[in-house]
Amino acid sequence: MNKVLVSLLLTLGITGLAQAAGNAENAQGKVVVCGACHGADGNSAAPNFPKLAGQGERYLLKQLNDIKSGARPIVEMTGLLDNMSDQDLEDISAYYASQKMSVGAADPKLVERGGELFRGGKLAEGMPACIGCHGPSGAGLDAAGFPQLGGQHATYIAKQLTDFREGNRTNDGDSMIMRSIAAKLSNKDMEAVSSFIQGLH
Repeated sequence: MNKVLVSLLLTLGITGLAQAAGNAENAQGKVVVCGACHGADGNSAAPNFPKLAGQGERYLLKQLNDIKSGARPIVEMTGLLDNMSDQDLEDISAYYASQKMSVGAADPKLVERGGELFRGGKLAEGMPACIGCHGPSGAGLDAAGFPQLGGQHATYIAKQLTDFREGNRTNDGDSMIMRSIAAKLSNKDMEAVSSFIQGLH
């Protein structure tokens, strides 16, 4: 079992990477603009903007760097990170990681199917369960750079899954983990698992 885990970590290229060295207190003035879409504490009110609160620092830093470099294009964030230093991005990541994500509610009609997909995947089609990387409560695994999902807006999750499936989002690495998983999800599957995730905590 340990050899399998080590192999997985090496395959994903997540061993030996330095942890972010951000300072949440230094981010106070740097996150003011972010709050317009993501909320002052990182809990966005708009379902199309992701909640950043409680997200893993390592994951946040990777996304900010990818957005800044253009590896993850987001129209709404065009130019917002251009003048920020590496330290600024580390501080912002630390700030949001130190906040607590609010939890939404799942659609009761979608809970059963969403839970089946999240906990069991679609093994007959080669799709692993979401809990394998994101944990039973959706808390993610920051050391590996796997994001927290539990409590995230269903609208945002469904959009990201669609973007992975359609090849519009490709910053999941050379192993294409999320692209290969999303390719096995129908629109109804995405709706169900996204709703389930929104209420997960």
